Amino acid sequence: MKGLATRRCVNQAFQPPAVARILAVLALVAASAVGWGQDWPQFRGQSRDGVVPGQESLPAFPAGGPRLVWERAVGSGFSAPAVTGGRLLLFHRQGGMEVVEALQAVDGERIWEFAYETTYKDDFGFENGPRATPVIANGRVFTFGAAGVLHCLDLETGAKRWSVDTHAEFGVRKGFFGAASTPLVLDGRVIANIGGAEGAGIVAFDAESGAKVWTATDHEASYSSPVAARIDGGLLAIFFTREGLVALEPDTGRVAYERRWRARSHASVNAATAVVLGDIVFLSASYGTGAIAMRLRGGQIEVLWSGEDVIDNHYSSCVRSGSTLFGFHGRQEYGQSFRAADLVSGEVLWSSDRLPAGSVLRVGDRLLLLLETGELLLAAASREKFEVLARAQILGRETRAFPAVADGLLFARDKDTLVCLRLWPE
Repeated sequence: MKGLATRRCVNQAFQPPAVARILAVLALVAASAVGWGQDWPQFRGQSRDGVVPGQESLPAFPAGGPRLVWERAVGSGFSAPAVTGGRLLLFHRQGGMEVVEALQAVDGERIWEFAYETTYKDDFGFENGPRATPVIANGRVFTFGAAGVLHCLDLETGAKRWSVDTHAEFGVRKGFFGAASTPLVLDGRVIANIGGAEGAGIVAFDAESGAKVWTATDHEASYSSPVAARIDGGLLAIFFTREGLVALEPDTGRVAYERRWRARSHASVNAATAVVLGDIVFLSASYGTGAIAMRLRGGQIEVLWSGEDVIDNHYSSCVRSGSTLFGFHGRQEYGQSFRAADLVSGEVLWSSDRLPAGSVLRVGDRLLLLLETGELLLAAASREKFEVLARAQILGRETRAFPAVADGLLFARDKDTLVCLRLWPE
């Protein structure tokens, strides 16, 4: 995409008071000392599984909700925050620009900003901002805009390293809701669900230069973000494309496993991220598709179970605790149920109906549900029943971006506000 790109660093004379800065540093040190200092560098966390690592439990918050640390106005989009080393990356749209900002996680003050022109317009009246989440890896920030422009920026300064207009270069059709799959950075490759023509369904770029390394499949792009997993002793990049499962080798692009799993209707999406347990891969989609659990072994795929009546993800993704899946079932626009099911057998363990759509992450033996209404629920990660331990209104309606948890803080946004809340007592 041709257009103006700008980068602005914060005026160094504008700094928080020295005492506040010292207290912020001490807070981060203290958080790290008790195991809170985990980063959240990409969509759904370190392992893209929606699990906050290293935590056994999460105390119930008061009726008013977790303490508000700071808040700030944001532009449009569904891109989630990413956090590393006390630095938060925000990707949103302001006017005709897609904007990447680096903020101090402790107080929300801007460190740098990078912006470039975009002409993306959603055909269905949803927000025009970016959908994919920034990925922070090896001192770089990788973003994938709604119109398919892939950028690599320097984490320290915001300087542009390279960019690729993937839709123009690979002949990608616009699709329903723009580019939304967060690329996977793995073994020096940026691997993206492009949906391009002539074998460019999935494309790997060199992380340092942006040069094309390989292409694979003729699949159209989905809105699901890929994950990495070791299966049969080898590392695989696992994609849920518009057509279904694709598990491939990240260095060569060789497809190791492939299986179709999508609705018959053209007006459908595959959006949920795959969940992996050992050599079992779980996929779920709406529009009459349902869920499937497959064992990948020795180049063969064994279907353990499949069906529409277990956990039928629409836009949200499941989390797991052991072999137990937790997730939203049903179409987002009609209201959903929240369910627990056994990943290996497909048995539904319990179901709680009449919930708005939302996202879920796991903190030890607790679940955090952030509903589209802006309500935050703390629940037990239990196979026995759905037990809500605390709930509070923290944002407004149209809360659709996935939250992030780092350094004992929860970062969440709705259509115009980003909040930072303290989950653990100080």
